[in-house]
Amino acid sequence: MIEVQTTGHPGLYEVQVSGVVSDTDYAQTLVPALEAAIEEHERIRVLVIFGPDFRDFTLGALFDDARMGLRHWRGFDRLAVVTDKPWIRRAVTGLSVLMPCPVRVFPLEQAEDARRWMSESLGAIHQVDLGDGVLHIQLRGQLDSAIYAAESGDLDAFIRANDRFRLLIDARDFDGWQGLGALFEHLKVVRDHYRLIDRAAIVGNAAWQRLGERALRTLSGADTRFFTADEFETAKVWIKG
Repeated sequence: MIEVQTTGHPGLYEVQVSGVVSDTDYAQTLVPALEAAIEEHERIRVLVIFGPDFRDFTLGALFDDARMGLRHWRGFDRLAVVTDKPWIRRAVTGLSVLMPCPVRVFPLEQAEDARRWMSESLGAIHQVDLGDGVLHIQLRGQLDSAIYAAESGDLDAFIRANDRFRLLIDARDFDGWQGLGALFEHLKVVRDHYRLIDRAAIVGNAAWQRLGERALRTLSGADTRFFTADEFETAKVWIKG
């Protein structure tokens, strides 16, 4: 049996799973509910709770599950699965690296932790116009795709006001992306704006951030430099120079 419930957060849904799940449960309950939700919100967050009385899927339900995932691959913004079944935990963990969104698995006793994770912000992007065509972008925590959508308006407004610009990227507190979807959103931003960059400084400590600076230099042809975390003030002077 499957029951889809709305929550107090727009675009966040809770799916309760119990007993034996059949293809009828998918066709008549889960698929229509999630398709309507994606049509309304474009991207949704889904919390799936396998209750203590959950026993198994029928073969038809497993096929329906696969078809649902493939058809709406980009419609999920975040996914959490709550279960005490080891085989479900292993399956979700293994598939999570292929998902375009953040995915986490919780035991039943941590269902409330899963609900908090579903609604909280995983990371943040702060943009500050430093004047003279210099934009300071601070990346914090682990970014999901929703963050980019929320910040795109401010970035576009800055670019409209500056035909070309200089970019100071502060990645000292950046922990990467939550899922492939967030990484794709990041690459879309780079693709749309890299030709307008005159100079860029990346401040951080991780080796992959150094590689990012080299990739940006090659892609944009701009004057770029990498600075370590303790050289942030030096980076600010250089980017304005």
